[in-house]
Order: sequence, then C-alpha cells, then structure tokens
Amino acid sequence: MRRDTIVALSSGALPSAIAVMRISGPMATAAAGRLAGSLPPPRSARVRVLRDPEDGARLDRALVLWFDPPHTATGEALVELHLHGSRAVVAAVERTLLGQDGVRRAEPGEFTRRALLNGRIDLTQAEGLGDLLAAETEGQRRAALSVAEGGVRRAVEGWSTALLELAARVEAAIDFSDEEDVEAGEADTFGDDIRARGHSIATEIAAALAGPSAQRLRDGIRVVLAGPPNSGKSTLFNRLVDREAAIVSPIAGTTRDRIEASVAIGGIAYVLTDTAGLNEDHADPIETIGIRRAIAAMQDADIVLWLGDDAPPSIEDAEVLRVHARCDLPGRRDSPHVALSISAHSGEGLDELVASLTVTAQRRLPRPDALALHDRHRRLLTDATATLASMADQEDLIVIAEMLRGALAALHRITGTTDTEAMLDTLFSGFCIGK
Repeated sequence: MRRDTIVALSSGALPSAIAVMRISGPMATAAAGRLAGSLPPPRSARVRVLRDPEDGARLDRALVLWFDPPHTATGEALVELHLHGSRAVVAAVERTLLGQDGVRRAEPGEFTRRALLNGRIDLTQAEGLGDLLAAETEGQRRAALSVAEGGVRRAVEGWSTALLELAARVEAAIDFSDEEDVEAGEADTFGDDIRARGHSIATEIAAALAGPSAQRLRDGIRVVLAGPPNSGKSTLFNRLVDREAAIVSPIAGTTRDRIEASVAIGGIAYVLTDTAGLNEDHADPIETIGIRRAIAAMQDADIVLWLGDDAPPSIEDAEVLRVHARCDLPGRRDSPHVALSISAHSGEGLDELVASLTVTAQRRLPRPDALALHDRHRRLLTDATATLASMADQEDLIVIAEMLRGALAALHRITGTTDTEAMLDTLFSGFCIGK
C-alpha cells in the first residue's frame, strides 16, 4: 500500500457554502499544521487562519478538525479543513498542501480503499458505500445502507465461524485418527455429524440465495414496451419517462431500434425500453433488425408491457402485463382480454398501470429485511453451497477437510479477506475522488 499522504476535496462541486478538504496519511497532521500554525486537540473543532508556510500569505479562515489513528475513517491520521466554498480558496489551499513533500492528490476511492486495507471496513461495506453514493431511489438507499453498515458481512461471518468450528473438529479428528481408543462406530457417527452440519449450513446459505438479487435494485427493473406497430408504445414510453425521448408518429414502424431510459417511479428504479413494432408482414431489412432486437429485449426483460390486442409471444422469465392502450379513441373503450386500459394522451388508467407495475416489480426485488446480495456475493455463496453439498458423498475426512477449506475461501472472498489487487482497482475506480 502506498504510504503517501493524500489530499482531496470531499464535499462536492464548487462553489458552495462550505468546502471540506480531507487529508489522510502519516504526514496529515504535519501538513495541516504548517498551514494552521497549530492543531486543536483530537476530535475538537477550532477556527484557524490558514497561511502559506512559504511566505505567510493568508489563504482562508477555516474550521480545523483532526482525528488520531487508528479510530478514523481511513485508519490513519485524518484532518478535515472546512473552508469557504470558493474555487479560488480551495485551489490555493490544495496547491499549498500539494507543494509539501510526501503529499499528493488522492485517487478515486482512495480514502475508502485505505479504510478497507487498514481493516476499518470490509469489502462488502465498501461495495455498499459505493451503492449508497449512487443511490437515486428510497429502495436503493435502504439496501445500500444495510450493506454499508455490515449486513452482508455479519451473515457471512456467522457462516464462516460455523465452518471454522466444523473444520477444527475435522482437523482434530484427522490428527487423532490413529489412536487405538477410537472405534469404527464412533468414527462413522462423527462423519455423519460433520456431513449433517455441513448440510445445515449449506441450507442456511441457500435460503439467503433464494430471494431476488439486489442487482435489480441497483441497476433497475428492466421493463420492455412491446406490441404491433402503431400500438402506442412510444407515446406511453414518453409519458412514463416524462419527456419526449421517443419519436411519436401515426406512421407505423416509426420506431426501428431499441430506445432506453432510466426512471424512478414510486421509489423503484426502472430501465424502460421502447421497441420496434412486431410486424409479421414486414419486408424492410432495417425493420427486420429492429424486430429481432425487440424480441431479444423481451427475452431479457423483467416485465413486458404488451400493448397488442392479440396474445403476446412466449416469454420465459419476464412477467407480462397486458395493456389496452389508446382507450380514449373510438372503438377502443373496452377489451375483454386485457385488465389494464390506459390512454397515454389523457392520463386515464396510468395510476392503475403504475400500481400494477409497482406490485410486479416488488416481486423481483429483495424484501427490505432480506440480505441485499450482489451478483458477486451470489456467485461466491453458490460456490460455497455447492462445495458443502458435495460433502454428502464423502467418507474420507481429509477430503472433507479440503472441501471445508474451499467453502471458507469462497466466503472470505466475499468480505475481501483474500482477494486480488485487480479486483480492488475495478471496485474503487468508480468512486469519486474525495471518497
């Protein structure tokens, strides 16, 4: 880990009322002290005049606060300078700090990365913090906060502790397997007990995996608007995203490609996709490509809003809401086959559509009290479960011990106890500079 002292603005875009500059590392207090003259006691805020140590020029009048290690956000000495939020003030203070030996500008996510490497947080909490910074809906905020506060870590630590105890028993049994007073019947009973306990832990993990993935909560529920040409898909799409995102025309086949937009409705994030009309009589090669992409979008969707009067095509995993569109037009007031009748022009039926969409989407999202497992967590938990399940057919304690080690390794990778530098680079590259 690089031991430089790092500096960054952590309070967002300028200008602002207050700008918080963070300094973390072995030279943090010395670097800040050269500007402030003296630092207050730890965890006490004091107003100080900041000056350039080279010529004594006044930089700003700021609130200075510092935290002594290891009980800080990064696990290192950490100083906060609460400056006036002027671009010129921030630039002058940053320039003066960076002019000191051993001090450099922080990289994206480096404060959080140091917290991870110094044991202040684990990998799941870092992921939760990243999700919290990107949260745009109430559901995303709640799930991210649960992970950032250690919800996933506590569950994984519980399973890890149980597996460690099991592994210790197996290792002890292997060490004493040659003792004369260990009878065959006792060995068989011991093996049955170990396999039963491994199965029990695997069942607990499988129960956590049975719920919906948090990835949909993070990325948005995928909703595809589909149907024949000129069935009102683009008009409804524009109404749901509240802007003119798609071209609307009475000419059939206006939409020839997928158009996507992200939107939050009722506290749930969605990715809406408008598609080309499904026309069996088409002859245009461009329209053919659009139809093929429309069908692919439907197969990848969580929810399909079907605006056709006829039955929709077969879709494996998506839930289909059949919508009777343009119900304000003559002859389209009722449909015996479709429960939802709407008019994107007048707004009639849209509240009912949103309510049905919300209920359907919630079935695809984790419950508020459930573990918000990312796809990465789910893959590793699946690996651990499969390894534990394979113990059922094993008699050799040495093989069982190796399987327990494999399951533990998968759990440790979730919390970052063992992981690669490249994976950490990928995670923290998405963070802002001040985090």
